Amino acid sequence: MAVRLGGDEDELAENSEINVTPFIDVMLVLLIVFMIAAPLATVDAPVDLPRSNAKSAPPEGKPIFLSISQDLSLRLGNDAVSREELARAVERASGGNREERIYLRADRRVDYGEVMEVMNRLREAGYGKVALVGLDSGR
Repeated sequence: MAVRLGGDEDELAENSEINVTPFIDVMLVLLIVFMIAAPLATVDAPVDLPRSNAKSAPPEGKPIFLSISQDLSLRLGNDAVSREELARAVERASGGNREERIYLRADRRVDYGEVMEVMNRLREAGYGKVALVGLDSGR
């Protein structure tokens, strides 16, 4: 056991350095939180989903309707179209305007994967504005 009996050496010197270790720990935790939350907040295919209780707005100009029947056949307006011909048919119907909104109607018995496959084909063709059409809640 040692005892110091000096006068001036007992005073504590001021430390002007900041301890950054807690700051780094907080930043790493925030980084992990954002790495987990960011993929959950992104949507790959932008879709305008109408609310069932809102009044539907009439489409501007002549709307382009793409329908998926129960037998998975596609119709652009009233004309039957194959999946391979879909991009060219939509381009003809829109006049080459890639900003044109496509109204997608699907039978309720059509598998969700089929609807997504058609939406992916539209997106690959450059048409990112897709609106899903459903029945009004008043019907």
